[in-house]
Amino acid sequence: MSSKHFSYDDNITARLREAYHEVLVQIGEDPTRDGLLKTPDRAAKAMQYLTKGYRESLDDLVNNALFDSNNEEMVIVKDIEFYSMCEHHMLPFFGKCHVGYLPAGKVLGLSKVARIVDMYARRLQIQEQLTCQIAEAISSSTHAYGVAVVMQASHMCMTMRGVEKQNSTTMTSAMLGTFRNRHATRAEFMELLSLVSR
Repeated sequence: MSSKHFSYDDNITARLREAYHEVLVQIGEDPTRDGLLKTPDRAAKAMQYLTKGYRESLDDLVNNALFDSNNEEMVIVKDIEFYSMCEHHMLPFFGKCHVGYLPAGKVLGLSKVARIVDMYARRLQIQEQLTCQIAEAISSSTHAYGVAVVMQASHMCMTMRGVEKQNSTTMTSAMLGTFRNRHATRAEFMELLSLVSR
């Protein structure tokens, strides 16, 4: 859902607008100057959109998009872009998510995998938690034999402030079921990710 079609809450917008106005004052800016007149309103709406995952639920998102399947081979959805915000500094982190699962009689609509990633990413997060939430959501939705999630991201709290390491990336993984219990399955998933990258 693009921000153009997102439904904003007027009460939340009003309260956030006041808060952003105060932030501008406290950092030494003049909220009445031309370039900042509409900034509190824009920022209020942007924050609602960037955290829209709080207003979404897994059941509504999946919406019965589970289909009977005899396939028991690995399904991988790779290079899902995601954008989130660090819960420690409220600065962005973003990157790509790779999801694999072994179906147990049901497959999930491919677009739903990406929407699950987006739903959890659009909350204040840490990458480690986000990775696990996505894996657990795919698992509970599909009852798959196993689920694997690998995420790689750049964190603005590391590149813009603090240690200021512009080229650093963070990788996290979550392995459930067969992916955790069977080294061969886990290795196949990681090998397939690397092969597709070549």
